[in-house]
Amino acid sequence: MKRRNYDSTLLDNIDKSSTFRILMYSTKDYDKLSFDAKLKDLKQPEKYEITYIHQRLSKDSVKQASGYAGICIFVNDDGSREILEKLKYIGIKLILLRCSGFNNVDLKSAEEFGIEIGYVPSYSPNAVAEHAAALVMTLNRHIHHAYNRVRNGNFRLDGLVGFDMNGKTVGVLGTGRIGQFTIRIFRGFGCRVVAYDIYKIKDDDQNALGFEYIELDDIYAQADIISIHLPLDEKTKHLINAQSIQKMKKGVILVNTARGGLIDTKALINALKSGQIGGVGLDVYENEQKYFFNDFSSNIVDDDILIQLMSYPNVILTAHQAFLTHEALCSIAKVTFENMHAFITNGKPLNTPQM
Repeated sequence: MKRRNYDSTLLDNIDKSSTFRILMYSTKDYDKLSFDAKLKDLKQPEKYEITYIHQRLSKDSVKQASGYAGICIFVNDDGSREILEKLKYIGIKLILLRCSGFNNVDLKSAEEFGIEIGYVPSYSPNAVAEHAAALVMTLNRHIHHAYNRVRNGNFRLDGLVGFDMNGKTVGVLGTGRIGQFTIRIFRGFGCRVVAYDIYKIKDDDQNALGFEYIELDDIYAQADIISIHLPLDEKTKHLINAQSIQKMKKGVILVNTARGGLIDTKALINALKSGQIGGVGLDVYENEQKYFFNDFSSNIVDDDILIQLMSYPNVILTAHQAFLTHEALCSIAKVTFENMHAFITNGKPLNTPQM
């Protein structure tokens, strides 16, 4: 997102000496706990007022932002042009994303409407990488099945055979902060790691991590395990599709802790049916907005694709929890307040996503 030049009127209707009011959408108990705790640590906590609501930002809930200077949103909140235009007329000057992804916000429209966007570029990348590794190990060693068997008094080992991680080839798609932690973990298992990214890290860092960059098709052909850590955009949407899956080694384990839209779920299900893919670990799902972060245990889930996905014994689905550690929540709150303070002081957040 391009930087705009500001003059002395850059914070129209924002009084620096008054309390800055923020409405936080999609709030869970752990969000409130981490933000309230960080608020107490600030030098002037009285300068900030946060109102927490459980609703997602949508066309139905956008009107609740009236009277606030800014809002704080999460991964499944609606930041489309339609919503941003309504926020503009309400008087919202700032949108704070308490996450590293910003694919749910129309950045061009935000710039057009004069709304500043702040985000958290890195909070605890090792948390996501560790969750990805946990999904791989659970699938490989059938921990989920073993746990349920033993609880039911079944101590047989049939059907629980896994493979040694040592010596296997792991393909890491995306070598940003999370991808680099993922590489470290799998190198620790004794795996050969190959990776793909448009933006490559420095040779010295690559050599220190002990991996090699190769082309996507070569990763598909060689990798026993593929772990995805790419952003979601027009170029990466449905990167994993029927054609790319067909190029993969038969029986590959595929893990996605990035964004659901990176995988064509219908193609994934077909590959599970055929046995082309041996196991899938997902912390994200391309149509997760309605269900994730909510309790549907007493309701009917009417997403047939999601139900089918959950029915496979070699699929593990977690509800976007890879980031969810104490350290990550503290870091998210800290950086969000830093973005807020920078906006109040200078008219722009400390961390602004680039288009």
